[in-house]
Amino acid sequence: MVWGCLAANGFGNLHFCNGTIKAPDYIHVLEVNLRPSLQRLFGRKRYLFQQDNARPHTAEITKTWLRTKRVPVLEGPAAIPDLSPIENIWRILKRNMAQRRSRIIQQLQVYLRQEWEKISTDTLNRLVLSMPKRLAAVIRRKGDVISW
Repeated sequence: MVWGCLAANGFGNLHFCNGTIKAPDYIHVLEVNLRPSLQRLFGRKRYLFQQDNARPHTAEITKTWLRTKRVPVLEGPAAIPDLSPIENIWRILKRNMAQRRSRIIQQLQVYLRQEWEKISTDTLNRLVLSMPKRLAAVIRRKGDVISW
């Protein structure tokens, strides 16, 4: 599993996890990666943290940790890719990684990090700024997904 975060102005940390992730593991990933990423991306500016509704994300201990750390979370539907800019990034990375051949996990991680860093700020900015349009389209379609 890979954890990463983004904003219109750049990427936060990219973190690789081994095996199945449970809520305590996810909290550890957040402890190590979220604050430095938020500081780098936003400084003292306001932000809203978005994640899908995977079990580790919605576990009570995770929600409590986020509240305790005063991380404002966007509450939303399960995993609608149309409403999550990072899903588009994962799709781009998957496509770019298909051209890279390695069976060694460490090399795959190096390749993924290289591809992560190649994605332009223009792409990130465009994805984030498209959110109001995406939200309106999903509302108009009464929740149906849209291909972007």
